[in-house]
Amino acid sequence: MKKTVLFALACVVFMAQNSLAQTASAKHLPIIDVHVHAMKVNANFASDMSPWFLSNMPGTDPNEPTPKFLNADGAIMLKAAKSDQEFQDELMQTMKRLNMTIVASGDPQVIRNWKKAAAPDRVIPSIGFSSASGISVQAFEDSLKTGFYKVVGEVGLQYQGLSPSDPSVDKYFEVAERLNVPVAIHMGTGGNGMANLTSPKYRASMGNPLLLEDLLARHPKLKVWVMHAGYPMIDEMIALMGANSHVYVDLAGMIWSYPLEEIHLYLKRLVQAGFGKRIMYGTDLMVWPKLLETSLGVIENANYLSFDQKRDIFFNNAVRFFRLDPTKYQ
Repeated sequence: MKKTVLFALACVVFMAQNSLAQTASAKHLPIIDVHVHAMKVNANFASDMSPWFLSNMPGTDPNEPTPKFLNADGAIMLKAAKSDQEFQDELMQTMKRLNMTIVASGDPQVIRNWKKAAAPDRVIPSIGFSSASGISVQAFEDSLKTGFYKVVGEVGLQYQGLSPSDPSVDKYFEVAERLNVPVAIHMGTGGNGMANLTSPKYRASMGNPLLLEDLLARHPKLKVWVMHAGYPMIDEMIALMGANSHVYVDLAGMIWSYPLEEIHLYLKRLVQAGFGKRIMYGTDLMVWPKLLETSLGVIENANYLSFDQKRDIFFNNAVRFFRLDPTKYQ
């Protein structure tokens, strides 16, 4: 609890510094969030959330009611948006204030609403799939050829108990490779008890980053980033990145759900291993607008990262990965 309170104070300091910086300059240094969920808000189910809620994961009895996934008892509370408009308004305000660009996947109409509300190039649409039983390969290709979608993701095969190298979904990756569209694949944990709560097909073993090797060998021009940095399989993640120079990672989800000390150990290990140029900032933003600043604070207050390393994570690495023109975001 003491560490959480101290970090809350650090976040307050960071936000205050940001405010002063914006007063002194025309624009905040640009930020790209590569992992945002464009979703409609169901006020009946959107609940407030305390970040780093997986700091305490007691075991449960299979014959008793399943525990709540989110913790609402922490020192910091993030309010859930109560309507689509509230979520959009707060997100747009934050994006403008922080000079932020987002890669958004989910509801197509929500994505279009966001693009209309923000500068058009500040919302980068992404289309995902979780198995071959959803969108057909032809419909998937047709969607990409419209030009609206610039990214493929979130690819949620792990929730279906599938490896990213499973032959049943290979044609989707062939399309992405041929059309030169980057791909984001969920690999890592889904939270405490995911297989018991909402995804009985979920398999932790399918989050092993080394399962990507056959896929990458079949599609050498496919550009992939691993969502959640493959947490907690750090050794496997480092091995994969060492063997494949075009594989990047994002820090989404883990950056605000797992214990802070654990997050920093994982991030520091990636940087120490030499991959600071291939780590991208992401939130896994859902219905909590203030989650953006909470996640930013984790990176800003990482004293083992230099200013240049933080800028790489926040902006430069995503510009390189997505082949963007950095002058458009200054």
